[in-house]
Amino acid sequence: MERRSFLKLAAGTTLLAGTGLAGLSAAAAAGKEIVYLTPGLDLPFWRYLSKGIEATVKAKGFNFQALDSHNSAETQLRNAQDSIARGVAGIVISPTDSSTAPSVLALAQKANIPVVIGDIGTNSGDYASFIISDNYEGAHDVGVALAEALKAKGWEGGSVGIVAISQARKNGQARTKGFLDGLKKGGFTGKEAGLQQMQSYTADETFKFTQDMLTANPDMRGLFIQTDQPAIGALRAIKAARRDGEVLVAAFDGIPEFVDLLKSGELVVSGMQQPYLMGVKSGEALLEVLDGKTPAKEITVPIVAITSTNIEQELPTIRQTVFANEV
Repeated sequence: MERRSFLKLAAGTTLLAGTGLAGLSAAAAAGKEIVYLTPGLDLPFWRYLSKGIEATVKAKGFNFQALDSHNSAETQLRNAQDSIARGVAGIVISPTDSSTAPSVLALAQKANIPVVIGDIGTNSGDYASFIISDNYEGAHDVGVALAEALKAKGWEGGSVGIVAISQARKNGQARTKGFLDGLKKGGFTGKEAGLQQMQSYTADETFKFTQDMLTANPDMRGLFIQTDQPAIGALRAIKAARRDGEVLVAAFDGIPEFVDLLKSGELVVSGMQQPYLMGVKSGEALLEVLDGKTPAKEITVPIVAITSTNIEQELPTIRQTVFANEV
């Protein structure tokens, strides 16, 4: 009940109000720029998070630019160096993985530029605030939902595969552990069909991973894809192998295509982070720093497990907080 109340509140019209730089006029902010360093804007999740930051900081008179790292630590560092050299007011970073963030944080600290981390996390370094989804709990809910769906079909003794985001990312580690714990809690008694880690985060990459898993595991009955667009590749591979209806697919995050896929049952469940809301919270935290205040060191945004049975009920909320009103 508490989560539902939070979600409804988050979807309200006051999402951007009441925090950060309330007294700063547009004139005072003229020439100020906030930069978002993102792993890849081709992934809808990062695009939605970027929109949340942009709406928040522009509402307070700041300029905004999103710089795409293309999942490259070198590009990320170069973008950070360029931003710092031109004297941006602040940086929000979603690092390519947790090990690449410290170098950016060190550069920004030396230049006295505040940094907020929006998702992924860092292995070390100083930052103003860290906005993170409850990845463990969200993936746990996905695991429970998939296990229950497998049990309903009498498939709880089959095998389940995982196509994971980088396990060098703290959020990736949490998703894997949460999901496996959720499977057990939901009554799954089978075995793992292996884990593949994404590198390019594309549907084509996951298509091949899924093909390989299906070939190696004829008894595979479930599959967990740890981010959004690649799940489309998994569904394509299952159809190409003529295994439609024989492998239940669980996903994470959300793209507009998921709405109809959940309604039809092609996807059993997706643990949807709320990237637009995460972007709003990231922008608000940075604005607080620039206003001389101290935001919470860690701000957790809940994940909601969307299934074929609750999609219609939750759609008004997730339309804004997940899809940035693109649905």
